[in-house]
Amino acid sequence: MRLPQYSAAAVRRAVRRRTGGPGTSAAALALALATLTGCGGTEAPAPEVGDGATPTAAADVVEPLAAAPSPRLPVTVHSADGTDVTVTSADRIIPLTGSLSEIVFTLGFGKQVVARDITATFEQAERLPVVTRAHDVSAESVLALRPTVVLADTTTGPAEAVAQIRDAGIALVVVEPAKELADVGRRTGTVAAALGVPSAGDELEARTESRIAAVRKGIPPRPEGGGPRVAFLYLRGSASVYLLGGRESGASSLLEAAGAVDAGKASGLTKDFTAITAEALAKAAPDAILVMSKGLDSVGGVDGLVRIPGVAETPAGMDRRIVSVDDGVLLNYGPRTDRVLAELVEQLYPDGGGKK
Repeated sequence: MRLPQYSAAAVRRAVRRRTGGPGTSAAALALALATLTGCGGTEAPAPEVGDGATPTAAADVVEPLAAAPSPRLPVTVHSADGTDVTVTSADRIIPLTGSLSEIVFTLGFGKQVVARDITATFEQAERLPVVTRAHDVSAESVLALRPTVVLADTTTGPAEAVAQIRDAGIALVVVEPAKELADVGRRTGTVAAALGVPSAGDELEARTESRIAAVRKGIPPRPEGGGPRVAFLYLRGSASVYLLGGRESGASSLLEAAGAVDAGKASGLTKDFTAITAEALAKAAPDAILVMSKGLDSVGGVDGLVRIPGVAETPAGMDRRIVSVDDGVLLNYGPRTDRVLAELVEQLYPDGGGKK
């Protein structure tokens, strides 16, 4: 896919408009930039798995719970925007982010979902009409599909569109976004409660935690703080966006769960992202670089990545040690997080031992 040309300043201005300022979450930043540059996620097929198993291939399908959902409604839940919302029907659901779609489908409500966000790229959702491109919600398109419940998160916008949907009498529940591994269960439980299936939420949370734990058992043992240093880079080459992740990037939790050290965080970067410079990369000194797959494509693959100033001089650049995970799942922190973690582990430790 050819990416449109945007200046870095234009992209950053748009990100600020869509996310409410520089303190936005990494997921929100990624979604906003992906929308502007036309990069939705595209994932490779995964094998079918049974309960308790952990697939090792990247997946473009979600695996619903075995039992069909039987919602007990109406239910009143507290929305993250401070409003109490009563949901009376889950017959027609519209999740306004890809990560929320993933949870809804995995809970077993796939047949009730009537639209999607462009970032919902998994196979079961791909034929649904797109009513929002990350933070560009079309209230008219949403309302035309007569939803009985709409799910959003605190980064969803513009605010006028969200207000228009709610003013039309639609039950609209806002969910706090996930920023780290510890948020997976909380976010699952919130969505399940809003759809009237809290017990299914408990089951999915337990399944996800079990699978994540199974992946973590396979990580090679390392001394405290002795794992590979990994820098998370957010890249959109045609938009001239080259960012180095810091403490709030959203990737730290995954990297640490994989037995690695977040090189940006360890080098003292306290923000979510900062512009890549040779000096910042030298201070981070990563042994490996983590990127989203579309971002890597946008700079011309590994050959293009090492031409970014400063990259070739890092241990990661010299060894061409690049870890690539699909855009559509990397920072979702949802039911497929075990698969993301498994990909990280497989690529970081291809010989079972990794870099000593």
